[in-house]
Amino acid sequence: MKTKKFNYRIVDIALLVVLFALVFLADQFLPTYDIKFKVLQKGAVFALVAVSMNLLNGFTGLFSLGQAGFMLLGAYTYAIFTIPNEARLSVYKYYTMTNAAGEEVGGLVQAVLPMGIAIILAGAVAAVFAYFIGLPVLRLKSDYLAIASLGFAEILRAICQWKGLGILTNGSNQLRMYPYFNSIMPYFLIAGLCIAIIALLINSTYGRAFKAIRDDEIAAEAMGINLAKHKMISFVTSSFFAGVGGALFAMYQNTIQAKPFTTTLTYEILLIVVIGGIGSISGSVIASFLYIACSEWWLRFLDTEGVIPGITRNGFRLVVFSAAIMIIVLFFRRGIMGDKEFSTERLVKGAKSLGSRFSKKKEVN
Repeated sequence: MKTKKFNYRIVDIALLVVLFALVFLADQFLPTYDIKFKVLQKGAVFALVAVSMNLLNGFTGLFSLGQAGFMLLGAYTYAIFTIPNEARLSVYKYYTMTNAAGEEVGGLVQAVLPMGIAIILAGAVAAVFAYFIGLPVLRLKSDYLAIASLGFAEILRAICQWKGLGILTNGSNQLRMYPYFNSIMPYFLIAGLCIAIIALLINSTYGRAFKAIRDDEIAAEAMGINLAKHKMISFVTSSFFAGVGGALFAMYQNTIQAKPFTTTLTYEILLIVVIGGIGSISGSVIASFLYIACSEWWLRFLDTEGVIPGITRNGFRLVVFSAAIMIIVLFFRRGIMGDKEFSTERLVKGAKSLGSRFSKKKEVN
């Protein structure tokens, strides 16, 4: 008589439901000024952007460093198209113009879109830029692609601060007074939906083509895979979700300016991908929350003088945090998850394997 195999997928779904239930409870009871509230919001944003970068770097094998640039496009698009008309004169006070009716208005764009449409538009604008940038850039490989995409992000940041575009981007001034989510759940729901779409793409025929390109371009082309087409799909898709992540980042910040979208931001996201595991979606998600929690919450006590007399002081947590990252990179080179995904089945099998090894050692002794 055959025994029915235990369905671990149901357990995985149940754990996911429990996770969202805990987030919902945190949303209800945590005050907005609590550091844990901010960590959960920012962790969700970085999880989405890290997974979008992993799609390109980990699953397709394209080493791109332009993620901050696409986030910037998404952030600016969302802010520009959601600032209320009555607030535009205040926001664009240095860049006013006269409309057809002879009235003074702030900024070039006067259309105000709903938040949901603006978020999608943020991703679409990033995707369109990615397409035109990808035409010449995706011909490059390895370090050359990284340098070209990094240069694009830096150029874009400079252009957004240029006075000549101030009527659209507000120059070096902040964009503000746009609507934002003052809770945790919307960040998790949007990030979760986007990550689920990326997971479906990776597990589709396109995803298998991406992995084939990553493993061996020559073999993939010999099998009939159109390299240029699939690289462009991966690049544009990754950029779309980075743009959505940029819109969420703009809401998290409450104000937006080009200054935060430096190469440092891209390196942070790349570091999260490496820590989580290149080629692992769940690894990127777990690493995002661990990274944000460590950098902005758990180690904050080290900035207080007197905790360890003569050692702890303002900024000391960054020293400890950097040392911890170096240890992780040196001793866990494949990251937390490697190229595997988290599942209760793998967890149970791992625990059983560890238990059997321990029992065998005990018998030998």
